[in-house]
Amino acid sequence: MVEQSQNLRKSLIGVLIFVGSAAIFGIGIWLVLGAAKALEYFGGYLIEFSLSLDNMFVFLSIFIANGVALKAQHKALNYGIAGAVVLRFLFIFFGLQLISRFGWLLYVFGVILIVSGSLMFKEEKEATPKDSKIMGVIRKKLRFTPDYVEEKLFVRLDKKLFVTPLFAVILLIEFSDIIFALDSVPAIFSITTDLLIVYTSNIFAILGLRQLYFVIQHLHARFAYVKYGVGLLLIFTGLKLGGGLFHLHIDNLLSILIILFIITSSIIISMIVSGRKKKDANP
Repeated sequence: MVEQSQNLRKSLIGVLIFVGSAAIFGIGIWLVLGAAKALEYFGGYLIEFSLSLDNMFVFLSIFIANGVALKAQHKALNYGIAGAVVLRFLFIFFGLQLISRFGWLLYVFGVILIVSGSLMFKEEKEATPKDSKIMGVIRKKLRFTPDYVEEKLFVRLDKKLFVTPLFAVILLIEFSDIIFALDSVPAIFSITTDLLIVYTSNIFAILGLRQLYFVIQHLHARFAYVKYGVGLLLIFTGLKLGGGLFHLHIDNLLSILIILFIITSSIIISMIVSGRKKKDANP
């Protein structure tokens, strides 16, 4: 129990350090590029950080469903974050290229975000990542060891190369990164299409994911309603993107305040409800 509290404290400090670093970078943008660009950066960072909360819940379910040990989780997260850095750059770069040629794609992205956000309010049948079709395909196409081999990804048995289940888990995490990028990258386009601002706000949000994951791991039961906040956030950014079609504009400062309100409210509601449930369970 004491060790868990110490680990949670370290993870919280790590999150605060990365958030602080992101804030310092934003102040630097303010001093060099002006207030307008700084607001775009902070708005983009808040969106990406908020959407990362849902991403971490998915990572947690993948690790639990596949019985990944704590040390192996560290390794998988490192690969996942490195892959996210590369994938986000590709999505952002090619996304901006497409938007510069086909401006109407912003409205398409807006519709996608509204649909994605709406689906988060739908009650889904619980399914484990271990039994997912993607994991099934991975296991059929590659030669696997039956069990984890420490934190190794590859092992040689009888002069034949095998991959371990941890390798499949990392592939599943990378695939989930692609799915989340389909939401998060268009979402930030509702704030700005400046390549520097979009990419740096993404990167600063991604770099703190490792520490954020371990906070979620310890407190996930108390954040049950955060996914609804993320859903509202996606709907809001989708409406903001589509607003241009009707000549409606939401100021970036107002957008930041709305984003903060949505996520903060979902966290507070989650903690209140979970606290009441815990109290009812232990009268």
